[in-house]
Amino acid sequence: MSRKISHSLINGRAGAGTGGQGLKVEWDSTNDGELHWKDVDESSLEYVAPAFQGTNYGFTAGGNASGTDSNVIDRFAFSSNTTATDWGDMTEGRISIAGHSSSTDGFISGDHNDGAGTFNSIDKFSFSSSAGASDHGDLTRDRETPSGASSATHGFSSTGHGGGSGYTTTIDKFAFSSNTTASSHGDLTYSTYQGVGNSATDYGFASGGCSGCVSTINKFAFASNTTASGHGDLARSGRLQSGQSSTDDGFVAGGLSGSTWSSIDKFSFTSNTTAAGHGDLSSARHQPAGQSSTTDGFASGGTTNINTIDKFAFSSNTTAADHGDLSVARGGGAGSQY
Repeated sequence: MSRKISHSLINGRAGAGTGGQGLKVEWDSTNDGELHWKDVDESSLEYVAPAFQGTNYGFTAGGNASGTDSNVIDRFAFSSNTTATDWGDMTEGRISIAGHSSSTDGFISGDHNDGAGTFNSIDKFSFSSSAGASDHGDLTRDRETPSGASSATHGFSSTGHGGGSGYTTTIDKFAFSSNTTASSHGDLTYSTYQGVGNSATDYGFASGGCSGCVSTINKFAFASNTTASGHGDLARSGRLQSGQSSTDDGFVAGGLSGSTWSSIDKFSFTSNTTAAGHGDLSSARHQPAGQSSTTDGFASGGTTNINTIDKFAFSSNTTAADHGDLSVARGGGAGSQY
């Protein structure tokens, strides 16, 4: 017996007999009922992580280093505890920005440039080349400290403050494949800035932030342009946190509300409940950049002028461990992963 599998986290790279029609499995009754791929060399199959997560490297772009807006993009390996290496530069020094990830490129949206104001720029840089970033269109409006989320094909930038235009509820959507101005993708239930973003397979999340600090978690569909819905709350109200995402849960690490804290919150993507504590970072900080592998979350840098990269397991509630350093100590940068 064989059954076609049309959606899977397995990709056939060179398997015979797939014909572009998906893969098939067959029941092996002689080996304890094992399932095997049919008409495919199993050595040609590869596990593919969910769109948002990385398997190789984390990237930290921009931030403020000793009072100067940095344009540096750093790359660090998920597998080894070493100092990050310079991976080219953004188009300009930027702080208070959101990070997004496609399967091939990193993106940075929004900007607060000290002395020059707030901007709507989107930058794009390659995960495979350290040549630096290029312009990739614009958001629909200026955004300082937006929340970033990523589907397989698009980046989403929500929350933010646009200088004279104030706080916003608008969610912006931009294509990874084309350099065009973003379009509106519905609204959050509240207006704020300095919030944090998370990404599931089909949904984006925006939480926290201040215009009066909140603990609200909003959930919005990647596929439809509709108003977001409430999805429980963080364990505390705050701002300037970092976001990490496993397959099933969102994590919010660090932050600021009167004082800086080190706590990590965990909330389920599928259930509308208050987040639970999930250990702590190695030190209190706000404005770290967040990165996600398939097994661990990372918080890199932070204010004021922290260079530490922290690593914590998605599966266990324990204090994060030191995972090397950024090449330049800074906070307020954007995280992405490959």
